[in-house]
Amino acid sequence: MTATLGQPAWIKAPATLAVFDALEAAGGADCVRFVGGCVRNALIGQPVADIDLATRLTPEAVIAALKAAGLKAVPTGVEHGTVTAVSARQPFEITTLRRDVATDGRRAVVAFTDDWGEDARRRDFTLNALYAARDGTIFDPTGHGVADARAGRIVFVGEPRARIGEDYLRILRFFRFAAWYGKGPPDAAALAACVALKDQLTGLSAERIAKELLKLLAADDPRSTVALMAREGVLGVILPGELNVARFEGLVAVEEAMFEAEAVLRLAALLPDDQVGAAQVAGRLRLSNAERDRIVAALGPGPELKSWLSPREIRRALYQVGPQAFRDRVKLAWARSGGTAATAQWRGMIALGEGWTAPALPVTGEDAIAAGAPRGPMVGQVLREVEAWWIDQDFPADRLAAIEKLKAVVQGMAL
Repeated sequence: MTATLGQPAWIKAPATLAVFDALEAAGGADCVRFVGGCVRNALIGQPVADIDLATRLTPEAVIAALKAAGLKAVPTGVEHGTVTAVSARQPFEITTLRRDVATDGRRAVVAFTDDWGEDARRRDFTLNALYAARDGTIFDPTGHGVADARAGRIVFVGEPRARIGEDYLRILRFFRFAAWYGKGPPDAAALAACVALKDQLTGLSAERIAKELLKLLAADDPRSTVALMAREGVLGVILPGELNVARFEGLVAVEEAMFEAEAVLRLAALLPDDQVGAAQVAGRLRLSNAERDRIVAALGPGPELKSWLSPREIRRALYQVGPQAFRDRVKLAWARSGGTAATAQWRGMIALGEGWTAPALPVTGEDAIAAGAPRGPMVGQVLREVEAWWIDQDFPADRLAAIEKLKAVVQGMAL
């Protein structure tokens, strides 16, 4: 029996139909099909985010067809056959059927083809080498994609070493898809090939590795996959040095309880409590400044967070490190405690942190000067001492009391 996706909303959407109509007007029926992730996810009942299409039309013909239909065409990767159509403000990535002419493990030289089977043979995994017509009929050129997708088997198209040799990033993609879609033990031939060729990852750009790693860590539950990567030495190639797999696993358990999955924090959980080392890892991976700063702040020293802290102590810690770092540190402390212990207390800490806005110190440098502090370093010294008193008093909003304290501090320093 021929597999079919039926007619889910994203297939029937006017924006989708407009793109199909434009391309079929230029190339005839069966010149375009859905491909890859949208087909796979719809088949196994997972959400469909991006809609990718494959076509027999050349990139130039695709651009002309879209423009003739009044749709925007963006040449996002024409040299590799990719054009992005924009229909009703929604992007559709359209790629001409291809075959590899030359590969070196990092990039490929491609030639265009009109053979669906040839295009399928250059794809990475069988569950990604699936196509579907606009009526939902699925085409499975490898003969195994539908069954593998349904069974959660991550299997390379053809010989694993050959597929990996075309692009070594496929090693990380294997583990990423295992984390997202895999069920049961990994395919033995695929795993063996990934492990044998793992050192080739060092030749890839940091940006490509980081992007794939963060996608892997964003899976609902990547614990077994990360543990497998650690055992087989793959994780150590991209994250050399000592790793805190136990804390990472605890964090995933915490996030399961909170219905969250934050890849950047999960990466931080894997790293040692070493801000300098964490910054170096972020630099090697070419993470964004925001990602680097978040990881470094999450792994900072003190204040020590325990589930039994009082609201007053929680506010003090929150003021000291800021809301994002506080939340991250609470989750990491919770993860270290076992991931499921004292759930109500840890949740309460996070809730208090989200519901409390740190007030501003009710006195300023001008107040210190008015109290007799000379302009210069002494003003900052006075304010720091007053701020320490203010924090210890649990952030009172009493400006008069703060000014009296400021005066006392100035007088004490003058003696």
